[in-house]
Amino acid sequence: MPTGIPFAATPVLDSACLIKRMDAQRTLRRQISCVGIGLHSGNKVQLSLKPAPAGFGIRFRRTDLGGHEIPATVQHLAGIQLATGLARNEVSVETVEHLLAALVSMNIDNVLIELNSPEVPIMDGSASPFIYLINEAGVKTLQVPRTYLKIVRPIAISRGDKRIALYPSDHFKVTYSISYDHPLLRHQSRTLRITEETFVEDIAPARTFTFLKDVEMLRQNGLALGGSLENAIVLGETGVLNNALRFEDEFVRHKILDAVGDLALVGYPVIGHLVAHRAGHALHTEFAAKILEETHSWRLVEASSDALPAAAASRAAEPRLAN
Repeated sequence: MPTGIPFAATPVLDSACLIKRMDAQRTLRRQISCVGIGLHSGNKVQLSLKPAPAGFGIRFRRTDLGGHEIPATVQHLAGIQLATGLARNEVSVETVEHLLAALVSMNIDNVLIELNSPEVPIMDGSASPFIYLINEAGVKTLQVPRTYLKIVRPIAISRGDKRIALYPSDHFKVTYSISYDHPLLRHQSRTLRITEETFVEDIAPARTFTFLKDVEMLRQNGLALGGSLENAIVLGETGVLNNALRFEDEFVRHKILDAVGDLALVGYPVIGHLVAHRAGHALHTEFAAKILEETHSWRLVEASSDALPAAAASRAAEPRLAN
C-alpha cells in the first residue's frame, strides 16, 4: 500500500480519443488504496477508491462507522471551515475538495471512496497524488452517456469584495484572481480551459497554502494539526518558508483547484466559464447550491457518440438529488 505518492503526469491523448472518452460515463478499472495524514486532525487515514456502476455518482463511505455513505452533492454540505465538508445522518467527511477536483477533472463520474477517518488525507497538499492513484487504478468506460450541465444564462453571487459567476461557454473554463496583504500575493490571476491534460499539468500540482502568522491560532483551535512544510506552502512575512514554489503563481492555481473540486458538488460536469475573485470554499459551495436553484440558467445536455458535449442534443431536467 503506497504511503508516498509521487508527482504524476498523464499521457496526452489526441482530440478524437478525448471526445470519445468524454461521451460516456467512466469509473475506475480496479480498486486502489493509500495511507496519509489528515491536515486538520493529524490522524493517520486509509483511503480506498473503488469502481462503481453508471449513475452511482461519487460517494464517500466511512468504514469506521458501519459503512455509512455520503453522496458528494450540495445537499450534503456541512462544516465549511478552511476546507469543504459533507455530512449525512450525523456522519461526516472533511477536506474533500482536492480529491473531488482530481476525480472530475479526470472525468471519473462514478466511484466509491472509503475512509476509516473523518478526513480525506492531505497527501502533499495538491491533487497530484490523487491523479497518480487514478492512473494506477486505470479507467473503465461505461456504456451509458454522460450528462453535462450547460450554462445558458449568467449566474452570479457577490459578498462584499468577493464574487463568483458562471457564464455561457462551449467548454469548462476558469478565470480566478486573488489578492492578499502580502508582498508575494498582492495580485495573481489566471485563466485556463480545464481538460484532463491542463488540469494534470497546470493545476493539480499546486499546493494549499497558509500564513505563518495564522498557524498557531489554527492549532490552538484544533486545526492544521497535521500540517507541515511537506503538505502546505507556508508564507512568512517576506517570503515562502518552503524550499521552492512549483509555479510562480502557485497560489492562484491552487484556488482554481479548490473551485473545481467545490463545483463538483453540483453533481454534473459543468459547461461554462467560471469567473471568481477572492472567493473561497464558503462562496464556492454557496454558489454550487445556487446553480441548482437557478434552473432557468442551465440545461442538461446528454452526450452522443458523434458530438462534443456542448453540441449534443439537450433536454430540460431537474437536478438529481441524493437521499
